[in-house]
Amino acid sequence: MSAAAPPPAPADGLDHVDERLLRTSPTKKLLARPELGSVVGAIAVFVFFSVAADSFLKASSLGTVLYAASTIGIMAVPVALLMIGGEFDLSAGVLVTSSALISSMFSYQMTANVWVGVGVSLLVTLAIGAFNGFMLTRTKLPSFIITLGTFLMLTGLNLGFTKLISGTVSTKSIADMEGFPSAKKLFASTWTVGGVELKVTILWWLALVAVATWILLRTRFGNWIFAVGGGSDAARAVGVPVYKTKIGLYMGVAFCAWIAGQHLLFSFDVVQSGEGVGNELIYIIAAVIGGCLITGGYGSAIGSAVGAFIFGMTGKGIVYAEWNPDWFKFFLGAMLLLATLLNAWIRKRVEATK
Repeated sequence: MSAAAPPPAPADGLDHVDERLLRTSPTKKLLARPELGSVVGAIAVFVFFSVAADSFLKASSLGTVLYAASTIGIMAVPVALLMIGGEFDLSAGVLVTSSALISSMFSYQMTANVWVGVGVSLLVTLAIGAFNGFMLTRTKLPSFIITLGTFLMLTGLNLGFTKLISGTVSTKSIADMEGFPSAKKLFASTWTVGGVELKVTILWWLALVAVATWILLRTRFGNWIFAVGGGSDAARAVGVPVYKTKIGLYMGVAFCAWIAGQHLLFSFDVVQSGEGVGNELIYIIAAVIGGCLITGGYGSAIGSAVGAFIFGMTGKGIVYAEWNPDWFKFFLGAMLLLATLLNAWIRKRVEATK
């Protein structure tokens, strides 16, 4: 029996390889990263304020910029994950204030160790996050409507309960209560590195970015987040627990709101009940600048960190340049539009080269 004839050569005379076995060039990998546009924007903002403000490059200014970025970044990280999962949370800003108010008022009214109030605040805040996720998955209403309702309820509860219990719009000081020094050390301490004062929120921020990045890129839950954001029905068809994933994402937002709320409380000893309104938009914008799509299924935690850093540089850069702070909102809108357009352009270029 004669040997089998070799398969015919391709008509074009070239050797063909399965596309799945082809290696992607480093340039294509770089262009495919969601945070590329925000990194370019961050460099541009840094160069701009380095020229416009002489004091911007001082070592002391670095600590101030990083602190401003960290207070936004702590919340921008979970909001980015939630947006990758295809949802929003308009209650995130006031939830930070709610967590601080619960810790303060429970500790003061019960004359308990402040750690008791911190623990109660954690439980209640997580419950609010679970409520958002539960209502979203059970009612099938848009997350915009669900969390807008939560936003309004929390805003009223924050003001109403604070006035009812304290008689004013702010809480009583708990600085002299047992446990306050240790809690302040964990949530609001400062240390000096090379003559630069750095807040502990910077460590919280970097840790959350690292954990969120690990979750997205190295865990099954990260795959579920991207799948749910790409399409709930398709994700459910392949066995992804859509409801549990979305509830978990909202509880992640709540957990980070608790961290930010405790920092707010232990930094100033008292809490103003009207704080936090409008911050939810800042968190969302930071995530969008960092490469997250409004439609879900695309983004990164690192991008949200870069977006928060851009916020920090812009907010403090305007101050160092001695400009009218009203310009901040203008820069905010301009950055949002430019970052979105740049991210869209980069994605089209990447898709065109596939």
